[in-house]
Amino acid sequence: MENNIKAELESFLKVLPPVDFCCVYGAALLPNNRDKSKMVDYILGVSNPLEWHAQNLKLNRDHYASWMVHLGGARLITEVADRIGVGVHFNPYVIWSNKMYKYGVVRMDDLVRDVLYWESFYLSGRLQKPVRILVDNLDLENVNSVNLRAAVSAALLLLPMKFSEEDLYAKICSLSYMGDLRMLFAEDRNKVQKIIGGQFDLFKSMYKPFLEEYEAKEFLTSSSSQNHKENISQDCSLQVTQTLVSYLPPTVKRRMGLNLGEKKHVSKS
Repeated sequence: MENNIKAELESFLKVLPPVDFCCVYGAALLPNNRDKSKMVDYILGVSNPLEWHAQNLKLNRDHYASWMVHLGGARLITEVADRIGVGVHFNPYVIWSNKMYKYGVVRMDDLVRDVLYWESFYLSGRLQKPVRILVDNLDLENVNSVNLRAAVSAALLLLPMKFSEEDLYAKICSLSYMGDLRMLFAEDRNKVQKIIGGQFDLFKSMYKPFLEEYEAKEFLTSSSSQNHKENISQDCSLQVTQTLVSYLPPTVKRRMGLNLGEKKHVSKS
């Protein structure tokens, strides 16, 4: 069954030019998902988006908005992605083999930079949630461990001394939605709870190594509840807090320093 699902997800890649990285996310990962009408979502990492889109336009011109094809082709598609779309171009509502697909194309350098430094926090936020990796020529899964450690650390810094395992995953999931106006208007405000509820076991397997490491370092202590979910207590001492902050990306630490400087300036004035 597992191999059949993987083969089915990989089959769509056969109609596209080669990629260096591919992952599937969203409803396609839900256990026992049999709703074939739901869109299957892909992130594709490529070395040169301009060349990739030029090849894809020859193969799959109908995947693109017609105005982009006619006004500028691959160059316009790439420029719009770089200037407006945080480096990602999406082709949604693609029908192939009686199923609907959406795929986002990103330059590998931009993807790695966002994973390590949270520059746009768009794809790094996506990769903090469960995904199924289908292609990984540059071992991005290993690089993403830096992103996952940073996500756990950020969530712990935002949580109280005692919380549940579900609270932790909800906080990690919500990191990428903080300040996102879509959560106020266009999107379901219960989206985080729905994601966690449907993918709890996937979150658990993703973050288990980091929780075990932090528990071994005595940053955390945990106890099992009746439903096999953990109740967690964390050490909120200055030393542990400093260690957790050290795991955050440089971009975040710089912003924290700037905000701290502004608060000190306000308090002195």
